[in-house]
Amino acid sequence: MLRGLTTVSFYASDLAAAKSWYSELLGMEPYFERPGYAEFRIGDYQHEFGLIDARYAPAGAAAGPGGAIVYWHVDDVSATFEKLLSMGAKEYEPLTPRGPGFVTASVTDPFGNVLGVMRNQHYMDVLNTPR
Repeated sequence: MLRGLTTVSFYASDLAAAKSWYSELLGMEPYFERPGYAEFRIGDYQHEFGLIDARYAPAGAAAGPGGAIVYWHVDDVSATFEKLLSMGAKEYEPLTPRGPGFVTASVTDPFGNVLGVMRNQHYMDVLNTPR
């Protein structure tokens, strides 16, 4: 039924600033753009990360952080967390050990979205499994 993550979308009232901020964080420019939308391909599986002008948010969408947190696997949670904070993100959840091979942290980006980062041993196990 659910076959895989296709696109994670964040809304921003200042799309140009969000595009610039995420381009700096990710070390790349969006690969796809349309008026009101910019999209990056990131990570080992080239998942799509989209930035959408907030005026296109669904009616009733939360104005601040809320709902699910998507965690992106990173090799060094502490270093990534510190980089995000140094770029102006605010701590949402501190660095938290979750058990052997699992550490999480999350921030609120300058545009009000929650960005989670995680060291996830299961991710590494899947990544290292021959296909």
